[in-house]
Formats: sequence, C-alpha cells, structure tokens
Amino acid sequence: MALVSMNEFLPKAKANKFAVGQFNMNNLEFAQAIVEAAMELKSPFIYGVSEGALKYMGIEFTVAIAEAAAKKSGLPIALHLDHGSSFEVAMKCIRAGFSSVMFDGSHYSFEENIRLTKEVVKAARAMGVSVEGELGTIGGVEDDISVDEEHANLAKPEEAIRFYEETGVDCLAIAVGTAHGMYAGEPNIHFDIIEQVSKAIPVPVVLHGGSGVPDEMIRKSIAAGVGKINVNTENQVACTDTIRAVLNKDAKIYDPRKYLTPARNAMVEVVKSKIQLFGSSNQA
Repeated sequence: MALVSMNEFLPKAKANKFAVGQFNMNNLEFAQAIVEAAMELKSPFIYGVSEGALKYMGIEFTVAIAEAAAKKSGLPIALHLDHGSSFEVAMKCIRAGFSSVMFDGSHYSFEENIRLTKEVVKAARAMGVSVEGELGTIGGVEDDISVDEEHANLAKPEEAIRFYEETGVDCLAIAVGTAHGMYAGEPNIHFDIIEQVSKAIPVPVVLHGGSGVPDEMIRKSIAAGVGKINVNTENQVACTDTIRAVLNKDAKIYDPRKYLTPARNAMVEVVKSKIQLFGSSNQA
C-alpha cells in the first residue's frame, strides 16, 4: 500500500470518537517499532518527521523507510512533516514523497499565519497532500526550539474557528495547555476550548505534547473532539532508558544490535499502549 494523506482516516476518527496517533520517526528503529505495533493492532498511524529528524536521517532515507513500512504492512500510513517552518520546507517534503505536511505559523501574527497557511494548503491540495495548521503557542522543547511556560499562549476559540474557515486545513493543532517533552506535574488541559472549536469545525483538533498526559485526560480530550495525538518523547525515553540499562549491565557490548533490539521492543510496547488508549485498534 502506498502512503496516504491523513484524510484517509482522520474524518473517520472524528466521526467515531477515536484518535490516530502521530508517532515521530527519529531513526530506523523508531520506524520499525511504530509499524510493528500498528500491524499487531491493525491501526492507521502517522509517521511524524521534524525538520531536525530530516537533517539527521536525510529526506530520501526518510521517505524510503516510510514507503517500505506502508508496503510491508498494508496499513494506511501518512508521512507527515511535523512543525514545518516555511512554505519552502513543506514543498520540499511534498516533492520528495510526503503525503502530509504541517505548517506551523504560530509564531507569526494571526493574519500572517492565515496567509501563509493558505499558500501551503493551496499547493498541497493540488498534490493530494493533507495539511495541519497550528494556532496558539505550545510550550516545552522540541528539537532546538524551546518555549517556556510564560510564553505559551492558549488558542482563542473564535480565532481557531476563523482560522479553519479561511485556510481550510485538514486538521488543526490548538494550544490548550499541553507541552512538548515530559511534564513535571500534570498538564492543565482546557477541554472547553477543544470542545468549543471541535463543535464548530468539521475537521479534527490535534493534541500536541501527548507524551506523559494521564490516560483519563487523553480519553477526555478525544471525547471533546481531538482526533490526532502526537507522541514522541515517551518513545525517546523508552529507547534511551533501555539502551542505558543494557550497557550498564554489560559494558563489554559493542554490537549496536544488542542494545537497539531491546530498545526497539520497548518502543513497540509504548506505541501499542497509545494505540489502545486512543481507540484506533482495528480501524485500519
């Protein structure tokens, strides 16, 4: 099966009150773990790729790995640019074979965010590629971008609704109190904002910063209208903690396969738990 746009499964997710996971691909082991878990549970999913990951893996390798996973699994898989910083980056990914892109114009003024997002949507739609937009500023750290809590801004529902109406994005990430990275305490998620926006627009709301959010908050977010949830840090922690434990146990290991295999297995379990929590099992 070829890579698909998020429109192959996100409308169904919104209609049937489940969420599809975006699991970030940081290397081959991440990609393998994600698709293995999804195959076992028969779930659609999204490979998220940040610009930092693109620089690390190379765009050609990234697309080839995702295409191999889609062909092997037969699952509906979207390859999605995560937090694309410009029209140019989005177009580069589309030309390379990405089936979905995010344009993150949240650091621009509201009007400029709309203008730039509309340009991405127009070009992407001509290629059958889905687009995610973002409104508000999500705190935490992702790649080299750090936003402290003081400068994280919640999305205003009326602006989110107008943003969708003017851009026509296929899903909309709104800042509702989550953050990239792991939480020191529990996040303060504004479910009222999710519900108000979701009821007013036909496309799913996206929850960024899904790692470490308590299960009950995830369920409540989905019930309020979230149809896509991003997870990266939990996989990174599972991978790194496992590698550290293996090497601490046996300092003589030098074959990367000896520590990457258990690390990959640990990520499989993380992804399976998220798919089950999100309700996307057997939705492929």
